[in-house]
Amino acid sequence: QKVCYGAFKHSCYKLAYFQDLSRRVGFQEARQACEIDGGALLSLESEAEQQLIENMLQNLTKSGSGISDGDFWIGLWRSGDGLATSSACPDLYQWADGSMSPFRNWYTDEPSCGSEACVVMYHQPTANPGLGGPYLYQWNDDRCNMKHNFICKYAPDIFPTVPAGNPYDTSKPEDQYHIIATETGIIPNLIYVVIPTIPLLLLILVAFGTCCFQMLHKSKGRTKTSPNQSTLWISKTPRKDSSMEV
Repeated sequence: QKVCYGAFKHSCYKLAYFQDLSRRVGFQEARQACEIDGGALLSLESEAEQQLIENMLQNLTKSGSGISDGDFWIGLWRSGDGLATSSACPDLYQWADGSMSPFRNWYTDEPSCGSEACVVMYHQPTANPGLGGPYLYQWNDDRCNMKHNFICKYAPDIFPTVPAGNPYDTSKPEDQYHIIATETGIIPNLIYVVIPTIPLLLLILVAFGTCCFQMLHKSKGRTKTSPNQSTLWISKTPRKDSSMEV
């Protein structure tokens, strides 16, 4: 599900987490998946948005569904392999969605550059803390073919359908933005509209077919009997009238 914040005045997000390690994907696959779904790999504009994503990940971990370690691709990456070992390396990173945000949240001693050109947000709640503290929510550059979860970001919904009876508590950090989950895409909505009309359409089709068949049958009947009826008054064999004989 896509999660939206701020009464649909701000961006929406989707966390793609896979407990099955074989289903996790590389950076380019994650980027393509978000774009096909109408979004882009996550770009982060500020510390406030970073905190928002951290709250989402905390809620994911607290859901009791067995979710554990697994980093998340975000939309930060770099080109320019020739400068990968130079001091200019950190400045080569750019956002996949074209954002010009300068915000960064690197873990200690990151980015390490070299062959690592794509960025993940750490999510290792069971790992022992490193020099920079727990491996949670800070960023690390990684090889782009490594397999991870990912986070998509979407433009605000223009015409959302707000679920009824969805109260929220502004005293809680995760609720101050009024979190609302909505299904993505228009296909589910079309299904709900089309399926109930199928019986009616079938009934109309059967009635129309029956009417056409009856009209065709009557038309054929009239065509067959018309020539015989039109010659009933004509005698096929001339009749001799005795009164006419001389």
